[in-house]
Order: sequence, then C-alpha cells, then structure tokens
Amino acid sequence: MSTPVRIGILALQGDVREHHAALTEIGAEPVSIRRASELDSIDGIIIPGGESTTMSRLLVVLGLLEPLREALADGLPAYGSCAGMIMLARDILDTRPDAQHLDALDITVRRNAFGRQVASFETDLDIDGIDGGPMRAVFIRAPWVESSGESVQILGTVPDGPAAGRVVAVRQGDVLATSFHPEVTGDRRVHEYFVEMVRAVQGKQ
Repeated sequence: MSTPVRIGILALQGDVREHHAALTEIGAEPVSIRRASELDSIDGIIIPGGESTTMSRLLVVLGLLEPLREALADGLPAYGSCAGMIMLARDILDTRPDAQHLDALDITVRRNAFGRQVASFETDLDIDGIDGGPMRAVFIRAPWVESSGESVQILGTVPDGPAAGRVVAVRQGDVLATSFHPEVTGDRRVHEYFVEMVRAVQGKQ
C-alpha cells in the first residue's frame, strides 16, 4: 500500500476544515500550515477559499509570504480554490494596492468578478482531465481569469449565462487553481486530481 501524500493546507483563514475533510476522505494526509518551518514536511499545498486580502496580510505578519513563494518557485505542487486562485496569480485586478500574492501562476485574475455574496451561484462544469461528467461548481464571491500566459492550460470555463466563456479552472505545470469551491460539494474529483499531480511529482524525484 502506498504511503499517503502529505498535503499542507494554508490554515490562516477560510475553508480549511472542508479541505481537511476532502483530503482525509480520499486517503491523503492533511497538514495545517501556519509557520514557514512546516513547509519542509509536505508534498503539496492547498491555498483555500476565504478572503484574499486578509490572507495576504497574515502571510506577511507570520513571515510566511517569502518562504511560501520560494517553495512554489522551487516546485512545490499547489492547488488554490477561489481566494487561493487569487493568491497564486501574478496579477490581481480590483484589489488593495498593498495586497501581496504568490506569483505561481501566469494569470491575471479579477476579484469578486461574478459579484458580491448575493451574486454567488452554482452551475455544472466540465473540467479537462477530470473524468466522470460535469461537476457541480459552487461560486462564492468568485474571481475569474482575465488573461493567461502561453504555458497556462485552460481546464474549465463557465458554460452559459452572462459569464459564459469566462475561465474558472487553470493549470500551469504543477500548480492548479479553480474559481469555485469543490471542497463544499462532496465531489472529490478535483482533490483526487491534485493528489495525482503530487504523486506524479514524487515519481520524478
């Protein structure tokens, strides 16, 4: 039996508990990350949904911003959902001028692109690379990808409605991001996809 992969979850704010539950359910080992020293013990990291400017401030206050940036630049696999997508981006629109980000994805994202809490919605999405048919996607004050570099794979777009065609799932190398929250639906396919990404990295080492 293979050793469970250790997936860190940035546990500063947001949907930490939900990601813990999802990872445990699929046989991975979740680890809460609050200190830079803890980054050395994990095989991959999840940046959860939450409030990106609060997350940004706490990364700075706790001395985690630069160590996490360096770990990602050195090849630590990462997955970001909603605010996590924002944090992983190189450029962010409609944010505070002092907001920090992790520069791990060559994308420009727009915060709260679908509107505030009252404009949150659900839809069914097909995600490239994930079998089993469309998955239910929950968007809560979600971003979307305004533009992306040539090395970024577009995995999913909104199928219909006013936001039809907007990019909401991307991958660049070993970094994955979605605008939506798969941790809240009970569908574990995105987490399984990420864990397989991590295992593939381990297989190359």
